[in-house]
Amino acid sequence: MFQRAMDNNEKRIEVKQTSLEMLSPDELNSYQSDDPRISIQQAINCPASFFRYLYAEVGREYHWVDRLSWTDDEIRDYLADPGVSLWVIYYDGSPAGYFELKKEENGSTELAYFGLLEEFIGRGLGKHLLSFAIERAWSDGAHRVWVHTCTLDGPTALPNYLKRGFKPFDEMTYFVTRSNEE
Repeated sequence: MFQRAMDNNEKRIEVKQTSLEMLSPDELNSYQSDDPRISIQQAINCPASFFRYLYAEVGREYHWVDRLSWTDDEIRDYLADPGVSLWVIYYDGSPAGYFELKKEENGSTELAYFGLLEEFIGRGLGKHLLSFAIERAWSDGAHRVWVHTCTLDGPTALPNYLKRGFKPFDEMTYFVTRSNEE
């Protein structure tokens, strides 16, 4: 198998991925903020440019690269899937983050992507948004809600999932190559 040699501007990073699940709505330790500046709305008919913005900006520091090359048509096709829903959290009218739910044929719902824009981290919005996302998945008929996170994600990601009631069910380790500028 051909393996590309790393150049001097790259480093190899070990990543630990943890998959977590919730098997009942009773397992949710919900957090609700009473801040009236917060609103969460489903992005119906989301423009490809806004989807791309959310993905790129929320994932900038966390090595989210898989979807950066998606064309507008690929984004539209993905969002047209009736099993996919996109939700945006706004703070004082500005987008602060988002999550995606993806229903699976087996009755599970994956929290496929979840995160906040850097400027909104540390305000308690993550636990509020995560609680909303989990409640939404259960209310849409999920039999199981699951998510995966990794050591490239922010330091509060895994603790937030655990505090909300998710339980780990799988772990794996892999390597990624990042430029030294990242």
